[in-house]
Amino acid sequence: MAEPSIDIAGLAAHLAERAKGGGRVIAALAGAPGSGKSTVAERLCEALNAGQAGRAAVLPMDGYHYDDLHLVPAGLRPRKGAPETFDVGGLYHTLKRLRARDEDFVAVPVFDRDIEIARAGARMISADVPVIVVEGNYLLLGQEPWSRLRPLFDVAVLVDVPEPVLRERLTARWRHYDLTPEEIAWKLDGNDLPNGRFVMAESRGADFRLANG
Repeated sequence: MAEPSIDIAGLAAHLAERAKGGGRVIAALAGAPGSGKSTVAERLCEALNAGQAGRAAVLPMDGYHYDDLHLVPAGLRPRKGAPETFDVGGLYHTLKRLRARDEDFVAVPVFDRDIEIARAGARMISADVPVIVVEGNYLLLGQEPWSRLRPLFDVAVLVDVPEPVLRERLTARWRHYDLTPEEIAWKLDGNDLPNGRFVMAESRGADFRLANG
């Protein structure tokens, strides 16, 4: 059975209600490359924080990219962004720390796309923040090791965008980084769009589906 649809306002209201008791709520936003997960996560946090400052923070999965120092000798650099190019264990243990809520803050990495490097400790998530929005492609995959993540999410949302819209957005993204037409074609049809199809086919356990295209 298909997941019920929800929009950003409805999701913000749902998360605010879940957090009313004073506990921490961790929500996952999963979806294909180019589906707008980062924008949805930021808008969701803005909506939550408009009602109460400091209510929500974003944890981006992209911060757990393996560095090129590993990807190049491992032969994985052309596949950067595929499931096997992420430190799933690192993300898993960060989520465990956030759930425990027994530290003043947890420092998390943030990926800098301009230089293709994850900056360690680039964002601090305070123990006072009740809602954590985790966004990333593979958060809901049903295969190990990714499937270990789902029990750590209180709410899971699949961001749904038609593939023609994904292609248009991703083309614009890579043009912004001055890639050649040949490089863009490889990025789209050799990596991004196949990864996106995989995400939509293999994600499991979503509570809601959010159309964003």
